[in-house]
Amino acid sequence: MTQEICDPVGEVVDLFCGIGGISNGFKRAGFKIMAGYDVDESCRYAFENNNDARFINRDVGLIAPAEIQSRYSGSKPTVLVGCAPCQPFSTYKKGKTDGRWELLKRFAEIAVAVDSDYVTMENVSGVLDYKSGELFNEFIKILSAKYHCSFKVVDCSLYGVPQRRRRLVVIGAKQRRIELDSGSKEPALTVRTAISDLPKLGAGEIDLVDPLHRASKLSPLNRKRIQHSRPGGTWRDWPAELVAPCHTTEKGKGYGGVYGRMSWDEPAPTMTTQCYGFGNGRFGHPEQDRAISLREAALLQSFPKDYQFFEPGKFPGFKTVGRWIGNAVPVALAYNVANVISMEISGCE
Repeated sequence: MTQEICDPVGEVVDLFCGIGGISNGFKRAGFKIMAGYDVDESCRYAFENNNDARFINRDVGLIAPAEIQSRYSGSKPTVLVGCAPCQPFSTYKKGKTDGRWELLKRFAEIAVAVDSDYVTMENVSGVLDYKSGELFNEFIKILSAKYHCSFKVVDCSLYGVPQRRRRLVVIGAKQRRIELDSGSKEPALTVRTAISDLPKLGAGEIDLVDPLHRASKLSPLNRKRIQHSRPGGTWRDWPAELVAPCHTTEKGKGYGGVYGRMSWDEPAPTMTTQCYGFGNGRFGHPEQDRAISLREAALLQSFPKDYQFFEPGKFPGFKTVGRWIGNAVPVALAYNVANVISMEISGCE
């Protein structure tokens, strides 16, 4: 990925920007980030310090389109990007109701009113199944009043992300339909390519140079469990005395995707908001007896190694940073989307 060029390809406003995963991908593809909107004030430092753009703490559902239009200079092609909260459509929330799904529809309405040259949205693939696809169909119908729309569910590991993460990507363009390509035909990036060169850590330790490279603590019991865990394995590999009682029930026997180590030579599993915890998924380090560090999780989300997440000396806690990382759009995926739009702007086929 390359850094921003002097003469930007276009200008971007980012809705539901979080810490700036989409914005950073577009910035590295040569776009200028004009502003990011999000209701989570804690994301301000990371967004502003990595994307050279203003963070505006505002509820996207209440923003007037004219305000967003005013962020563009009028001298370059415009792009509106966003990732409405994915929790309402996540498989973890299946069967539950969540009013935030309305924000997806609101994003489409704002996009049409703002009238940018391009619009793109990323979300979990579960959006397609929510209420039998009724919501997504309405979303596309609204956008299609002004844009030629394409959408596809992609495996992020084919787009430079060392992680098996399936995401829905929507691209809208005024002039003609454009879409994300099918990704690289080269072997996917692996956990080894992403994190193997980081300094070793013990559970509960913090790297002296990089404060984001810190690992959560392990209880004595979980320390024994991870010592008996093998890459790609499950808790079923442990001695019987280490197995949690809940996993011995008929229902619990089916939960094999927790308390696992990653494999060096495979992409990582999907990074969630709890990716820093050994018991929360397959988030054990391939060989060190600990869960992956926050920096490792960020790298597996394809954030650059120098991405700054919080002010020096002001670590906000594992829960907060884990939420930032797990909810972010992988930078490399955003970079690929940005390149598709960039080629369209420049007239390249």
